[in-house]
Amino acid sequence: PQVFDLLDYLIRHRERVVTKDDLIGAIWNGRIVSDAALTTRLNAVRAAIGDTGEEQRLIKTLPRKGFRFVGQVRETREVADPNPRDAPESALALPDKPSIAVLPFENMSGDPEQEYFADGMVEEIISALSRFKWLFVIARNSCFTFKGKAADVREVGRRLGVRYVLEGSVRKSAEKVRIAGQLIDAVTGAHLWADRFERDLTDVFALQDEVTAAVVSAIQPKMLQTEIELATRRRPENLTAYDLFLQATQQFYLSTRDGLAEALWLLRRALKLDPWFAEAAALAGACHMRNVLLGYSLDPQFDRKEAVRLFRSALSIDDGDPDLLATAAIISAFMVGDSEAEIEMADRAVALNPNSWITWHNRGHVYRVAGLPEEAVRSFERAIRLSPVAHLTFEGIGMALIELGRFDEAIVAGKKAQRQNPSHLPSYRCLASAFAHLDRDAEAREAAARVLELDPAFTISGWIARGGKSNSKLLIEGLRKAGLPE
Repeated sequence: PQVFDLLDYLIRHRERVVTKDDLIGAIWNGRIVSDAALTTRLNAVRAAIGDTGEEQRLIKTLPRKGFRFVGQVRETREVADPNPRDAPESALALPDKPSIAVLPFENMSGDPEQEYFADGMVEEIISALSRFKWLFVIARNSCFTFKGKAADVREVGRRLGVRYVLEGSVRKSAEKVRIAGQLIDAVTGAHLWADRFERDLTDVFALQDEVTAAVVSAIQPKMLQTEIELATRRRPENLTAYDLFLQATQQFYLSTRDGLAEALWLLRRALKLDPWFAEAAALAGACHMRNVLLGYSLDPQFDRKEAVRLFRSALSIDDGDPDLLATAAIISAFMVGDSEAEIEMADRAVALNPNSWITWHNRGHVYRVAGLPEEAVRSFERAIRLSPVAHLTFEGIGMALIELGRFDEAIVAGKKAQRQNPSHLPSYRCLASAFAHLDRDAEAREAAARVLELDPAFTISGWIARGGKSNSKLLIEGLRKAGLPE
């Protein structure tokens, strides 16, 4: 009964963080209760609803604050069917964030002994996807109830309450293995992504890691893109805090003055709806940081303070989310400058989720700002493997390569960044500096002219003052040689 009452209390008070004293007062009528007893009841609640203390998909523990039920809740006054076994299985409501089930991969080898490999592949993918805190991932046991069954994807979505389903197959012959996968929108039945991977079957575990990283890095941005498109089509009065966050994310990556202003407006609305939305607070901090670095800010001191306040607020809510940690690390690197603490945060982020582009990308900038360009390049290269079309990463690796004197490679990176986003100012700074170091004066002047076209008030001293120096001695020398105003 105490376990049920505890769950009931958390759900009914899901709009706020519930403290330990709240629970003791409501469930134990104020009697003295040990932390161990409370932990035991809480673990039992999580077990009853398919959650764990590690995943915390439904009940989050907020250190030194309390607990909060964060799962999707639907209230109804309908009377339960007196003969539930005779009733058709109802569809589960979709969570308020992207949700996915990974079905058991079909063993196409005709060899029953290869079942272990196909099942292991699915378990690795489920584990990797579960590290993205913004993604609701169905546990292995529920997914494997469909093993060996010809299930309709839409029915899977209804029964498991997910929007996306990943299915695939494994075929082994001689010393080769071919793995195919496809991502399907379980609501519409539309195919969103499909690919296949062929590898040598030498080291099974290394192969599983490699294919897992390839699959996750392909489907994760595809799901996010689809969710953003859905959010932009919803009626304004129906937008949730998460919808507003998704729309802000799209504007944030445009990196334009208007885009960042729009992103901040959307994030303020999201935080008004959900003050405990840590990811929204962190992204708002990153917007303020970019306003400073890109020269958009009308009050740089205010934007700096807001960037620091917001990332610290986000960490106080949730300091275990890898993407949030990575965002906090990069904001601190540019706005605070405590290299030791920032490197620790960036390293912890990639340890928590090595398959996230943002953790490796931000780690690259943290190490570059700390004056360690070799490690920065390694991080950026890992990020590019996970997301080959991220202009921000090419811009970052270009600046790190300049500090290593690898100017030809920096030009290649800068051109890739410029092609992917022709309006991104840092790409042209990178190109102007690298061309100048190689005495390719005409190209350096052309890139410098583009810098001034995008930012007519640009000066080297002004850029350094707002955080552009960041141990970039050779980059600054190149900007001077390219003829940009001091």
